[in-house]
Amino acid sequence: MNDVAAILLAAGRSRRMGAFKALLPFGDRTVIECCINNLRVPGVTDIIVVAGHRADEIQAHLKDLDLRIALNPDPDSAMAVSVACGLKQVAWQAGAVLVALVDHPAVPASIHTTLINEWRRGSLLVQPEYDGRGGHPVLIDLGFKSELLTLDPRRGLRSFFSSHSDEVQRVPVNSPYVARDMDTWEDYLRLHEDVFGTTPKRV
Repeated sequence: MNDVAAILLAAGRSRRMGAFKALLPFGDRTVIECCINNLRVPGVTDIIVVAGHRADEIQAHLKDLDLRIALNPDPDSAMAVSVACGLKQVAWQAGAVLVALVDHPAVPASIHTTLINEWRRGSLLVQPEYDGRGGHPVLIDLGFKSELLTLDPRRGLRSFFSSHSDEVQRVPVNSPYVARDMDTWEDYLRLHEDVFGTTPKRV
């Protein structure tokens, strides 16, 4: 049970963005491709992308990559619903799951490795923090799987972590991108400029 699965949440409509964020260019890849590439670290043996809005386009875009797609039929549902959709496809041998967000394409691979190593040292719930602020992705031991599958969507992961606060290990990291959301078009342009020093291509 030393394997780790990764669930990338990409089911939403990106309403605040005004464009479908998953397929926006980010450097020489798309946002979702950068997220997937950064999740490919030692220990992650399974990557599951939860798609919903424009799921057919996501599937076509990722068809040549070694991963699986889980469908959330309600793109307007809460994050907890997408987490459950992904969990249902996690392989039985996985002992923990990384839950990552598609609007965090700049989180470096080293952060995922740090979280996995902390779990291997015995932590059950692991969250990165930058400058005292918690961020994503989070790592969850699959001893909590049943609870996550029945989580009240109104509570979400934030409430889940709060209710298990004594089991949460916050890990200081040196990347501000763990706590930096990409919700609006301005967020996207600023993030791209900060990471690459240029405005996005083809925008």
